[in-house]
Amino acid sequence: MRLVASGWDNDIYRLGPSLSVRLPRRAEAVPLMHNEQRWLPVLRPVLPVAIPDILRQGAPDALYPWPWSINTWLPGTPATGVPVPGRLSFAADLAAFMSALHVPAPADAPSNPVRGVALSTRSEAMDRRFATGRVPPALRPLWNELVRIPAWTGPRLWLHGDPHPANMLVGEDGRLSGIVDFGDLTAGDPATDLAAAWLAFDAPARSVFRAALDVDDATWERARGWALNIGAAIAADVDPTPEMAAIAEHALREVQLP
Repeated sequence: MRLVASGWDNDIYRLGPSLSVRLPRRAEAVPLMHNEQRWLPVLRPVLPVAIPDILRQGAPDALYPWPWSINTWLPGTPATGVPVPGRLSFAADLAAFMSALHVPAPADAPSNPVRGVALSTRSEAMDRRFATGRVPPALRPLWNELVRIPAWTGPRLWLHGDPHPANMLVGEDGRLSGIVDFGDLTAGDPATDLAAAWLAFDAPARSVFRAALDVDDATWERARGWALNIGAAIAADVDPTPEMAAIAEHALREVQLP
């Protein structure tokens, strides 16, 4: 078993050729692990792209204090390893995944205070991010504009919650082969997930992505706001990895474009 990824909330270990072990790194990640264990088996059969299959659920004990999972290892390469222009090849695939996922969620679907909520609730956090100096101040007028877009009034829809390219897997054919890291799984405004249009794509791929979706102008503009919010959150992190820093740089550049 070897460590292959270490995020804000979880460490991921490769276990043999076909399995992975997902271990929370901190107590705040425990509810997120419970959400994955509860809901991924429900969502997996209806999605057109592979997501992790939870094979075993580990319980806390004297050796490790939190719940954990043994999952299938999904084939593919993180989309961060694909040059941005090459991501056009899976833009329509990602739209199909999100269209299938974004359906009304049950009343007991998880809530998340930082995903799927009204974009205006993120203004205080954005003020802190601008204050770090890591988010270009020239983007503040854009944030002030986007945060005034009318809020989502539809039903709470299922959301992945963390739609950046490190969570997208791409096969040798360039197509989307899997989506991972459902720790932010929640229900709410689909604009949060549609932020992928700026987090992962350039303008040509973004056009293909939108054309494959049934999305109104207000939701699309809120998605741009979510991309700015998520990109700023990554940029303002104390010590983002080079991979995540590149995602933030890309997003904060792309949100200045339609």
